[in-house]
Amino acid sequence: MLPLTLDTVRLSLHILAVCIWIGGQLVVAAAVPVLREVRSDAPRLVARRFGQVAWPAFGLAVVTGIWSILTLPSGQSFEYNVTLGVKLLLVVGSGMAAFVHQQTSSSALRGATGGLGLVSALGALVLGVML
Repeated sequence: MLPLTLDTVRLSLHILAVCIWIGGQLVVAAAVPVLREVRSDAPRLVARRFGQVAWPAFGLAVVTGIWSILTLPSGQSFEYNVTLGVKLLLVVGSGMAAFVHQQTSSSALRGATGGLGLVSALGALVLGVML
């Protein structure tokens, strides 16, 4: 059996955090219509509870992502650095969109930022896999 390394722990925590951030958004979005049928304020209550799990996961993803960057050997290719830079922009965009989504009282802005946050997170996921 291979040994458990710090790299394995770091990457596992990063993937777990991303699964919670993205997977949770998908589950909450899919559940909103049913939640509205149950009780008018149920989507808001579920979203608040999800935020209590999602934001720490987002923080963990950022911390383990920075940790991963710090472990990179020097001399990465230009293409690698561009891909990493775009991924980081998408991560920031996802977090900012989710924050606005959580704070706004405008249903139109909430819908737009919810979609933007999810699409940004999915883009960051794909670029992360590419890296």
